[in-house]
Amino acid sequence: MGRRKKIVQECEKLMDKPEQIRNIAIAAHVDHGKTTLTDNLLAGAGMISDETAGQQLMMDTEEDEQERGITIDAANVSMTHEWEEKNHLINLIDTPGHVDFGGDVTRAMRAVDGALVVVDAVEGAMPQTETVVRQALREGVKPALFINKVDRLISELQEGPQEMQERLMKVIGDVNDLIRGMTEEEDVDWTVSVEDGTVAFGSALYKWGVSAPSMTRTGIGFPEIIEMERNDQRQELHEESPLSNVVLDMVAEHFPNPLEAQPRRIPTVWRGDADSNLAHTMRDVDDDGEVVFMVTDISMDPHAGEIATGRLFSGTIRKGQELYVSGTAGKNRVQSVGIFMGGEREELDRGVPAGNIAAVTGLRDAIAGSTVSSVEMTPFESIEHISEPVITKSVEAKSMDDLPKLIETLRQVSKEDPTIRIEINEDTGEHLISGQGELHLEVITQRIERNQGIPVTTGEPIVVYREAPTTESREVEGISPNRHNRFYMSVEPLSEEIVELLKLGEASMDMPELERREALMEAGMDKDTAQNVETIFGSNILIDDTKGIQHLNETMELVVEGIGEALEDGPLAAEPVQGTLLRLHDARLHEDAIHRGPAQVIPATRDAVHRALMDAEIRLLEPIQDVRIDVPQEYMGSASGEIQGRRGRVDDMYQEGDLMVVEGIAPVDEMIGFSSDIRSATEGRASWNTENAGFRVLADNLQPEIIAEIRERKGMKAELPAQVDYF
Repeated sequence: MGRRKKIVQECEKLMDKPEQIRNIAIAAHVDHGKTTLTDNLLAGAGMISDETAGQQLMMDTEEDEQERGITIDAANVSMTHEWEEKNHLINLIDTPGHVDFGGDVTRAMRAVDGALVVVDAVEGAMPQTETVVRQALREGVKPALFINKVDRLISELQEGPQEMQERLMKVIGDVNDLIRGMTEEEDVDWTVSVEDGTVAFGSALYKWGVSAPSMTRTGIGFPEIIEMERNDQRQELHEESPLSNVVLDMVAEHFPNPLEAQPRRIPTVWRGDADSNLAHTMRDVDDDGEVVFMVTDISMDPHAGEIATGRLFSGTIRKGQELYVSGTAGKNRVQSVGIFMGGEREELDRGVPAGNIAAVTGLRDAIAGSTVSSVEMTPFESIEHISEPVITKSVEAKSMDDLPKLIETLRQVSKEDPTIRIEINEDTGEHLISGQGELHLEVITQRIERNQGIPVTTGEPIVVYREAPTTESREVEGISPNRHNRFYMSVEPLSEEIVELLKLGEASMDMPELERREALMEAGMDKDTAQNVETIFGSNILIDDTKGIQHLNETMELVVEGIGEALEDGPLAAEPVQGTLLRLHDARLHEDAIHRGPAQVIPATRDAVHRALMDAEIRLLEPIQDVRIDVPQEYMGSASGEIQGRRGRVDDMYQEGDLMVVEGIAPVDEMIGFSSDIRSATEGRASWNTENAGFRVLADNLQPEIIAEIRERKGMKAELPAQVDYF
């Protein structure tokens, strides 16, 4: 029997023992060594040979991942590990580190109960480290820490035991500060420590590792490591204290199994009735209960078609079942179930029970984030992605014959990656893809060409702007085309606290009214306003302040539709509106329903919203990025000049080891082409990292010029509405 088949059989045996299952993700800043570490763990589990571990990068299965040397897609693998004389099933997801692919990390966290955070010993906790820790904690996932590349402290930086200890303690301290900052309101202490075994150290490249329990067991501590590293005895070090044992022991001992995790996680990710039968079967990880499956990833298999991967919280998922997919009509029939072994899926003849991560085919209506179940149910909370698309590119098929195939491919792309937004214009043949950054869009368009064989031409990157009011408007009137219906509205800016709350989904229309009201009041909204929330559009709120207006109830759906349209295309440049509180004060409606249909109400409310926004001195907001550059001292001036020359601001400069760190912010629009400029300015000696940091008001002197450019690009009239006379 082949080694692989044997491992699959071992995994099958353990699926029914939830106390022996660990669902984990490996997450880190880009280039801190996640995929190399995963190779070590796979070698330790006997899935790849020890010699090639670290070079094979088994989880980077796509050609472009290997070419670029970065992980782009989250990849799943199931393996077994013996700890305390019991075999454990470890379902592992290797996630990307690059900020452009952060959506994969967020989705992976929904499927797992533990997150192994990897930090480079030399670079320390970086911006993306903070992001992945935040993503884990928001999903109720327990962290543990692996400090990688410790060999560099010894061989490159020539540090002695004292300096090494100080540096490593600082990394642990920084990670704990992040954890404390994000869990202070909860009653759990998830900080990591060397003493309790939730921190391990090592070198994924040279395959050795240590932790407090392993030091006790093997007698190999830091003095021995320094000596063996300096004497070039890395192979002996790997044999005596293999990294895979140290890390997998830590995973088995300190990460919760589904029986411990699900009772705590279900209230965090699901807002349904806590006393219902369904809630009990999910909390109890009951494999005889109704099927409840959360899809966290959609991928394409050339033979099997679409594969939905996700976490099974209740029931047993089997071939032939007919299941509901949230948000769609009818049922989907399961064609096959299996588990992932890196890039390959192993189909199973049996069902996959609750507590496991499964790969399922046949769920044609599912997208990443769908709830799939055997009974109709309240879906899971939508997966809130931390950043929004900030860059857009147009994509056109070179040959018109490829157009239907391109449209199909783009629809597939948006199913697989909800952080991508696709706008398809079937009239012009031009399609817009919006993503997290230049690399994100580059990878998507390359894959369309390479995997689907569709030659495409792409336009220059376009930055996505937002529009927002800056002051409170007067009450304005919107009149329907037949002049029989009138709506009276005003708008005002929402506070940053409330906007943040809405973006994170911590106040939404899916929540019970009381809970939503309390969340809004805690963020600073007054009680009367919070009581009258009619609906929420993204980060905008509509308040119904009307009193006893006849026919308004039956017209409200159209009012909401008109307001939604107005907010999607703001009055300045048809960019989305954000951070707005809209108040409907009064309405005059025609008695006859035929005179207050969609053709009358929608234009009237749309007009009222746009006029109120212009009265509130609406402004264009531009997306900005946090920028961090690590550079030798002699290039510090050039590096800070690169930020300042892009309408950016340098906030801090400090020394870290032998490098200077320059931190600041800059507009996304000015950061296009930054990588080649910073390389030439620092002769290739700088490493840098950018992270999307939301939106800020564009400088007044730039507003007319940028608005005119966007209007021209969208084929709108050049002149702004007459009310916009405040620039």
